[in-house]
Amino acid sequence: MLISFAKMHGLGNDFMVIDGISQNVFLTEGQIRKLSNRHTGIGFDQLLLIEAPPQPDVDFHYRIYNADGSEVAQCGNGVRCLAKFVRKMGLTWKKKIRVSTMNGIMDLVLMRNGLVSVDMGVPQLAPDKIPLKAEIQSVDYQIQLKTSEISFGSVSMGNPHCVVSVDDVDLAEVDDIGQEINQHSDFPEGVNVGFMQVISTNEVKLRVFERGSGETQACGSGACASMVVGRLQNRLQQRAKVFLTGGHLHIDWEGVGKSLKMIGPAEFVYHGYIEV
Repeated sequence: MLISFAKMHGLGNDFMVIDGISQNVFLTEGQIRKLSNRHTGIGFDQLLLIEAPPQPDVDFHYRIYNADGSEVAQCGNGVRCLAKFVRKMGLTWKKKIRVSTMNGIMDLVLMRNGLVSVDMGVPQLAPDKIPLKAEIQSVDYQIQLKTSEISFGSVSMGNPHCVVSVDDVDLAEVDDIGQEINQHSDFPEGVNVGFMQVISTNEVKLRVFERGSGETQACGSGACASMVVGRLQNRLQQRAKVFLTGGHLHIDWEGVGKSLKMIGPAEFVYHGYIEV
């Protein structure tokens, strides 16, 4: 099977993007893992498969696969890449695009300055919606790890997030602690773990351990999650910049019950073909 694809990235969070509308594509978990290998494959954090819309009021459906082959419901950086991809490949000429995922529908806008605005929907805070094993909803949960107890905030942005506040994000043990929290029984579906350093009421530094991929250069939904937790803990204003290893995102969230907006870049690296 010969597959046409594009390599793209959003702030260094990189993707293999496949048009599953004009070509028939089916990939197993094993094939995705091989493709994700940075030495012997394409190399990526996630694979995005764009499909025909399931309903008339949606332009596209897309599926998201982590580097380990597992399928997930949301990817903030990936959906910005999708918007640029469908325009560049001539799949649409719209500047306002509606897409569906396993989690629901999102509205995207291709802006004149080259950035992409995404309505990420209403953050879900109830523990059973995250999902998180907790008796009551809180802005500050605790989890017992092997060597210490850690406080964190938690939210679902269509995928589960745990946000841990740190004094210096550069010194955070992202891989070790991130992996331990991701595998903790309190998170039955695993979790993306963000390490957040609040610089000011409108600036955050963030590193994220993504379930199924490890630490990435950037995590769009993780940036959104840090905004939600920071706002709920009265540490951030409505609009903030979230600085990640690969660059920054603009996040706007009024508060509980309101949709969250994310604005950021998406870039093409190359287009190619691969035999699978």
